[in-house]
Amino acid sequence: MQTNEHIPVLLNEAIAGLNIKSGGIYVDMTLGRAGHSSEILKKLNNEGCLICFDQDLEAIAYSETKLQQIASNFKIINDNFRNIVKDLDQINISQVDGVIFDLGVSSPQFDEDYRGFSYRYDAKLDMRMSQNNKLTAEYIVNNYSLENLTKIFKEYGEDKYSYNIAKNICKRRLIKPIETTLDLVEIIKSSKPKKELEKIGHPAKQIFQALRIEVNDELNALKEALEGAIQKLNIGGRIVVITFHSLEDKIVKNIFKKYSVIEGNRLNDYINPKNIKTPDYKEVNRKVITPSEEELKINRRSKSAKLRILEKIK
Repeated sequence: MQTNEHIPVLLNEAIAGLNIKSGGIYVDMTLGRAGHSSEILKKLNNEGCLICFDQDLEAIAYSETKLQQIASNFKIINDNFRNIVKDLDQINISQVDGVIFDLGVSSPQFDEDYRGFSYRYDAKLDMRMSQNNKLTAEYIVNNYSLENLTKIFKEYGEDKYSYNIAKNICKRRLIKPIETTLDLVEIIKSSKPKKELEKIGHPAKQIFQALRIEVNDELNALKEALEGAIQKLNIGGRIVVITFHSLEDKIVKNIFKKYSVIEGNRLNDYINPKNIKTPDYKEVNRKVITPSEEELKINRRSKSAKLRILEKIK
């Protein structure tokens, strides 16, 4: 099944958070099906420019056509967003006025059974965001050690049955290779007690998340991309990030704090206020922005979304 339908999460809040200037330069780090990019491009005049990153050639092909119907002042870069500094330097863009990250896997990627992201359809265990990536979920489950599988499932999936699942994977692959998503789902279900299987939510969700993160090195890529985006920001420019699980949100929270808070910088009688160092960035929203009740009714996949905004102030 192939689809291009995707409902962008926190769309209005994200676009408002960017505080778009019509002649500015903006970067969509996660183009996907151009949900956020379309709205950004509509707000730019001929002097403005939109740069988009995506690793998925199918997403790029669809979104390029969609964006051309709005305007032509955009450029799509087929690369991992961790390379933002290098890629922007190559096209002579030294600073930008805004950057947006939507870190959720797009609905089409979940719904396209042949991509292997979904635990609801039978497909080859793939999970690659980029077709150029050699590492697949199939390789991981059939070759990683018991210790490494357990570590990945615990750290990236936060699943309390990680060891049982890893152990049963290792047993099963001795009999025959684990090749499809439903092969893996069966093992996961057999590794959990009945009370766990009766809970709301799919029992394989956390393990599939863990494998997807490992295949695409998502957390390290996010750290590098955030640091690069911060480096490229103009004064008054903003970075908007939408996360969907605690591991991502913790990274964003810590990096934003690193740039917006100077530890140990307190007033006392011995320091002239003029000599107190102040940060170059500020968090626009101290409390994370989450989807409204109306959005949750329309798009159930938005439930875990959190939005944070960082602005360069000097």
